[in-house]
Amino acid sequence: MVDIDLDLQAVEDQMESEGGEGSRIVLGVLDGTTADEEWLAEVDGGAVLVLAVEGDVNELAAGFARDISDAGGTLMKFRDFLLVTPPGVVIDTDRL
Repeated sequence: MVDIDLDLQAVEDQMESEGGEGSRIVLGVLDGTTADEEWLAEVDGGAVLVLAVEGDVNELAAGFARDISDAGGTLMKFRDFLLVTPPGVVIDTDRL
């Protein structure tokens, strides 16, 4: 039998330090009442946004969409929702 030297403490430490990034999904309503900076801060912190759109999505997302896109994030309208992901989080549309 081969001895494998696993440093489980190092793995746990790595998981804890990365645990906050990308591990949150924020549900909200995109209706113009939340400041664009708040949405940007959530995505900058690694959160995925699932926003119910109440109005014109282009108008309501205009204040943060370009910043997120320029940073490598993704925005996608799906049915009555706007999905917003930070860089590195892919929206898989293969089953649509």
